[in-house]
Amino acid sequence: MGNPEVAVFPGDGIGHEVMASALTTLDALERRFNFRLSRTVYEGGAAYYRKSGKDLPDGAFEAARAADAILFGAMGLPDVRLPDGTEVAPHLRMRESFGLFAGVRPVKKYPNTPRVLADARGDQVDLIVLRESTEGLFASRGRGTVEDDAVARDTMVITRATSEKLFDVAFSLARRRRTQGVGKNRVTCVDKSNVFVSMAFFRKIFSEKASEHADVKHDYAYVDAAALDLVRKPWEFDVLVMENMLADILSDLGGGLVGGMGMAPCAEIGLEHALFQPAHGSAPDIAGQGKANPTAMLVSTAMMLDWLGERRGDDVLVRAARALDEAVTQAYADAAVLPYELGGSTGTEAFTAAVVERIA
Repeated sequence: MGNPEVAVFPGDGIGHEVMASALTTLDALERRFNFRLSRTVYEGGAAYYRKSGKDLPDGAFEAARAADAILFGAMGLPDVRLPDGTEVAPHLRMRESFGLFAGVRPVKKYPNTPRVLADARGDQVDLIVLRESTEGLFASRGRGTVEDDAVARDTMVITRATSEKLFDVAFSLARRRRTQGVGKNRVTCVDKSNVFVSMAFFRKIFSEKASEHADVKHDYAYVDAAALDLVRKPWEFDVLVMENMLADILSDLGGGLVGGMGMAPCAEIGLEHALFQPAHGSAPDIAGQGKANPTAMLVSTAMMLDWLGERRGDDVLVRAARALDEAVTQAYADAAVLPYELGGSTGTEAFTAAVVERIA
């Protein structure tokens, strides 16, 4: 099938720094495992919008559509806004246009990182927040209304077609984690079905799909109770699946449980396309200082390799993904790295070097 084509978008702020880390580690992986990715780097984001009036160069959006995978750094700057007041965020258009309905957001406590929770069991946190990324309350993006400067309305959208695909992904994730020796072989549906008809519909579809995946356990939680238990006992969760807005909030809570958003990778997956990016922002306050934590970017890159390998039936890419993920974990386990974000002094380049050393 030839070399996989990857569209690379460093974006804004620390996006350039963490993307450089990702590309350096990909170089090391290609040397070790003898594979090649065809990578094309594109401009785009808020800084590009400020100078050009466009969020992406001509042809970049369609190039992303044609690529085998999309690798993002971070996009957006607080002082750059579109005419409607929203942020410059072309990846949100990609979610909708490319059908990237499943946002996979791992939450993992790495060894030798500061414990956020007093309970020692917090060191066992290893879960996934699975975010439906194309509908829910976000379906109203750009479509909300304000009437007479007195009433504003946004509409929640839940469809059977998207929910069924999402739940299939959730059960597959739990099953695969079980085969890898992690997780609890369980999917938890998180909703507010006691209040909203749309959420009751979401739960109903989940129950139907659960009956098709009887080898995986399932349960339910209202979002307020889930938020409480993510602080009280996050080590008891495995895969949590939920609507767009709820997952947008709880995935950030997950990042906080393990040290910060620099520890929060993300894969946005559809049936034909996938985009991989850290869930953090462009952090202009530290951009250019070499202090960015590349953990989330590197784990997102590992997720990209794993997805490409599974999709193409290429075990070399799957093994490269595992090697990158293990190298990041081992760097922490060896106490070789501790990013500034976590109270340490390991800069982006030094972190990258430690991971490359372990890949080699």
